[in-house]
Amino acid sequence: MPDTAPARTPVSARDLVLALVADVAVVLLFAAVGLASHNDGEVSSWGVTMVALPFLVGLAIAWLVTLAWRAPLAAVRTGLPVWAITLVLGLVGRFLLGEGIALPFVIVATLTLLVLLVGWRLLAGSLRRARERRAS
Repeated sequence: MPDTAPARTPVSARDLVLALVADVAVVLLFAAVGLASHNDGEVSSWGVTMVALPFLVGLAIAWLVTLAWRAPLAAVRTGLPVWAITLVLGLVGRFLLGEGIALPFVIVATLTLLVLLVGWRLLAGSLRRARERRAS
């Protein structure tokens, strides 16, 4: 019986690095903006690192669990599970570190990380499709 599954297009190293850098950058941005909003605009690299650390650990685990490198730019296949795992493990990490996980923080983290981790992938996919249409 022949294999009818579509051939998987290989992921370029460029796309893989872009996705990983973008994911780390948006988690750091989330931490920096949150820190600035609660510290009268004062932000230090140490402060951002400490706020972001549980979410960065969650992000790393999310990449491993979801095999994100197979489709790093896919918003649904990769972005949604990466977001969910990063969020949950980040919140658990904050709790274990004795940091706050008040309901308003959970809501803001949920929505912000959703928009950032899935949103950049949606944008990248739209730009890629537009570029492919122009090329053909």
